[in-house]
Amino acid sequence: MRGHAHRRLVDVTQTSPAAAPVQAPPARRHRVHRAWFVAAVTFVTITGAAAFRSLPGLLIDPLNQEFGWSRGTIGAAVSVNLALYGLTAPFAAALMDRFGIRRVVAAALTVIALGSGLTVWMTAAWQLLLCWGLLVGLGTGSMALAFAATVTNRWFTERRGLVSGILTAASASGQLVFLPLLSWIVEHHHWRPAAVTVALSAFAVVPFVWLLLRDHPADVGVAPYGAKEFVPKPAPVTGAARRTLSVLSTSVRTGTFWLLAGTFAICGASTNGLVQTHFVPAEHDHGMPVTTAASLLAVIGVFDVVGTIASGWFTDRFEPRRLLAVYYALRGLSLLFLPMLLGPAVHPPMLFFIVFYGLDWVATVPPTLALCREQFGEDSAIVFGWVLASHQVGAALVAYLGGVARDVFGSYDVVWYAAGTLCAAAALMALVIRRTGPTAPAPAV
Repeated sequence: MRGHAHRRLVDVTQTSPAAAPVQAPPARRHRVHRAWFVAAVTFVTITGAAAFRSLPGLLIDPLNQEFGWSRGTIGAAVSVNLALYGLTAPFAAALMDRFGIRRVVAAALTVIALGSGLTVWMTAAWQLLLCWGLLVGLGTGSMALAFAATVTNRWFTERRGLVSGILTAASASGQLVFLPLLSWIVEHHHWRPAAVTVALSAFAVVPFVWLLLRDHPADVGVAPYGAKEFVPKPAPVTGAARRTLSVLSTSVRTGTFWLLAGTFAICGASTNGLVQTHFVPAEHDHGMPVTTAASLLAVIGVFDVVGTIASGWFTDRFEPRRLLAVYYALRGLSLLFLPMLLGPAVHPPMLFFIVFYGLDWVATVPPTLALCREQFGEDSAIVFGWVLASHQVGAALVAYLGGVARDVFGSYDVVWYAAGTLCAAAALMALVIRRTGPTAPAPAV
């Protein structure tokens, strides 16, 4: 070759055998970076997974009527589901490091399909605990927000706040798609066809994940989005459980971890545990049809998409602690007003609550994830998994206690007021978190 400055990929094959080897296999240039396609696949997968968590709130009244199980008993199964959803997440993040994202997510979808499908033949409460509590809880936990955190960390070094907001919003999108459908099925064809629909949806997503999802940018010969250099794919990390527990052992020694875990526990209590589980039966108590109440919950999902993506954009630009304080304070205020808005028909104040609360539903995730990344670096996905576990423990407690409160007091009012007060406490806790200052983007894990 005449010009040694000729470095385009098309000329590499023309160099002599003595030429220096290429350090990283450059990929063909794409107008859209491959990371965005992976994010899109992840979004669709999490959207489908939302169907598996949309159903329990719709089953409380049908199961109570058919089997005579108390709301506390049904709430206990939902509680196990929510707790395992959180407790599985940190181990799932480590398993993704060991076996790859595709294998873990495909296995999780299969477990969900089995758990949901088997509920069709249940006759005792312990079977609900086993199928919907244990199996579906383990499966959804493996596709929890730690999945989104792992994808974000591996494929992006820029726009992480925005991407985490988009992937978090995927759950709300799934709620939007499936809640009205599942509520219609429950109301017109009973709850068993709805359970079968969830099982079939899980099986349908498996080939989609296997064929289109990729574990790491190096698998397709590209650098992470925003990275200046190619990042080799790390070797599989053995000892997933040991690493997960080791990260926990280190992180619990910091006050930041406990503040993040505490605020996120309140987040879970005031969203998944309370509103997602008990809003539909609470409205039904006031004479509203189940389908209408479920549609309102789905509308929350519409505005959650907007709020969470906007929160990701804000997180890239503003201090995460202050964002969290504002989000929790506004959420608590809205919950304190909710008991006065419940009724048999949809009216403007209730619509205002739906919009206002929807914008705040999981807007807390991007700033929480940003603080985890800032404080814990390359272990941030696993740490966030443990923080998410606290989120789901809080959700599990309120899912159970909300049902018990309804059995004891005959209404949910005391639970709404308690949740509003807890959100005010979370706002104060967020402001106490100490920042370490700006850091470089966490390396992909």
